[in-house]
Amino acid sequence: MAQSSILGRVSQLVRANVNALIDGAEDPQKMLDQLVRDFTDNIREAEEAVAQTIGNLRLQEEDSKEASDAAAEWGSKAAAASKKADELRAAGNPDADKFDNLARVALKRQISYEDQVKAFAPQIEQQNALVEQLKNGLNQMRAKREELVQKRDQLIARAKMAQAQVQVQQSLKSVNVMDPTSEVARFEDKIRHEEAKATGMAEVAASSLDAQFASLEDDESNAEVDARLAALKAGSAS
Repeated sequence: MAQSSILGRVSQLVRANVNALIDGAEDPQKMLDQLVRDFTDNIREAEEAVAQTIGNLRLQEEDSKEASDAAAEWGSKAAAASKKADELRAAGNPDADKFDNLARVALKRQISYEDQVKAFAPQIEQQNALVEQLKNGLNQMRAKREELVQKRDQLIARAKMAQAQVQVQQSLKSVNVMDPTSEVARFEDKIRHEEAKATGMAEVAASSLDAQFASLEDDESNAEVDARLAALKAGSAS
């Protein structure tokens, strides 16, 4: 993935306003779950991009060091060849020019490697700056992801608490015996009517029993009257 693309996505995600996203979501929990997944995926991609960029930087640093070492080596060779030419020239040896020519060749090589070192310098500086950008963005993304996870967990906890409260209120309403429309109240009313009916039947039964006793008492009274009347009649006849 291109480094510029990663940087763009990192910047976009880091600037994301979590509260605004929650307010505008139809289902905040699902939205937060998706955002956490997106951040996790992008963090993994950013980590790969950072690793690749660091790897490229280290390669450039190694190439620059090799070029710098080569420049120093060819500089030493040029100095040695020049010294040898001076010694031979002082001794009147015609091979002195040959070593001067070797020194020139070595110096050209030295200049070539020094140019490479100069060319690597701005590239390495740019890569270092890019690595720092990616690292900072990666750290911010990790912090933002933690914020999202905390928001999501808080939201889930609040939702569960609200749901529990609703269930408790519904349960209380369903068992409210003072509610005349509830099943319990209707059942209680039915029992009261049955109790009243039983009371009425008991009163009816009691009334019937009193009447029977009253009739019995009347029969006893009439018998006594008849006995006394018979006694009177018997006395008159004698």
